[in-house]
Amino acid sequence: MLVKFLAWLAPVLLVTLLTSTACAEDNNGPREVDIVKVDNVYQLRVEGQPFEVRGVGGSPIGSMDLLVAIGGNSVRTWNTSKADQLLAEAKKHGVMVALGFDTDKELHGFDYNDEAAVAEQFEAFKTAVQTYKDHPNLLAWVVANEPNLLMGEDGSPQDVNPKVYAAINDMIEYIHQHDPNHPVTYTFAGASEQHIKTALQYTPDVDFISVQLYGDVGSLPEIIEGHNIDKPYMVTEYGAIGHWERPATEWGREIEEPSGEKARTMALRMRDAFAGNPTGKVIGSYAFLWGQKQERTPTWYGMFNADGKPNARIDELSRFWTGQYPDNRAPLAADIRLNGKLATDSVYLKPGQRVEADVAVQDPDGDPIDYQWELLKEVKTRSQGGAFEQKPATVPLQVIEQGSGRLVFTAPIAEGDYRLYSYTYDGKGKVGNANFPFYVKLN
Repeated sequence: MLVKFLAWLAPVLLVTLLTSTACAEDNNGPREVDIVKVDNVYQLRVEGQPFEVRGVGGSPIGSMDLLVAIGGNSVRTWNTSKADQLLAEAKKHGVMVALGFDTDKELHGFDYNDEAAVAEQFEAFKTAVQTYKDHPNLLAWVVANEPNLLMGEDGSPQDVNPKVYAAINDMIEYIHQHDPNHPVTYTFAGASEQHIKTALQYTPDVDFISVQLYGDVGSLPEIIEGHNIDKPYMVTEYGAIGHWERPATEWGREIEEPSGEKARTMALRMRDAFAGNPTGKVIGSYAFLWGQKQERTPTWYGMFNADGKPNARIDELSRFWTGQYPDNRAPLAADIRLNGKLATDSVYLKPGQRVEADVAVQDPDGDPIDYQWELLKEVKTRSQGGAFEQKPATVPLQVIEQGSGRLVFTAPIAEGDYRLYSYTYDGKGKVGNANFPFYVKLN
């Protein structure tokens, strides 16, 4: 694995030099971005110079300097809500932006048989293209996010209305006609060969295929080989193992990896997916999420906590992109237990029961660790497809005693499911996370 990584790193450092030079130009007009195939390898280029995307999904306004410091060169968005500010910030830092458009999904109730609604959406899209197509830091258009994602009443995957892809094709054709300087894509939830090949029947001229993979991103080379499609690929989301891919308690609550384990396993998947580009078809990737969001928990997907502190996944991106960790690394939470049990044991407690929590955390730099705890109810309404999810209410912690990595507290009185959170701070701006779901049962 080390030889494979070093073989991958040398050309990346060359690409970094070329792309940073290309993006630092004082250019107020659009840069020409294209995709070529050289010696059977696809290559994304900015003004004729190779540009391999080392990106993040999110809106790093105010933290673009950190992204650049760890080797990042691009940002991907899902809409244009903060595009003006983001593009201005990107220009200052020489970062390129894959700009998203918030195309509505059938999953969330949009009806693609409603011609008036589809036409209205298309008009909004055209306005966005005309507004941003000439910005010098625009890299590409992402005209829809996971339009293939649709669930039946029983939770099983369903095929979307083909008119979804027909509407997307209208967007692709509009960009090709009105913005010849930038490639265009849309993203797939997962990498289903059936979904992709069906969609390509309606969108044959999409410039590259974008897939979003989490637990199985490490199998990317095998997935691409299996598709046997002669187009370039990009992974527009990858990161922590998805909540739908993780074990759950007996009452159906997903079990999140502690932050140290989450970073370690993500690093392994990154190298399996991207090191060496064995298929010659991968033109870049975007890690999810540069920021923080509530989705099953407040800590599952974000590379930052709600207080703005980064966690260990940012350190692993730095190592993968530059070959070295930052000077200061985040605490690595490795394990959390309740009364000596793991979350996979499906722990039930009695109202008011005395409970002992223990978290195992190591700081790679030997920094002293400050331990903080929080108790939340579980999410009441679970979102689908990354839609908004309300953070659950905080429950007052009835602390009996507290020590280094240890908390003794009284279980809540009300029956229901809860989650205990451990936050570990190194005093230098970084954080480790772990949490434990449990159920308070009356009988």
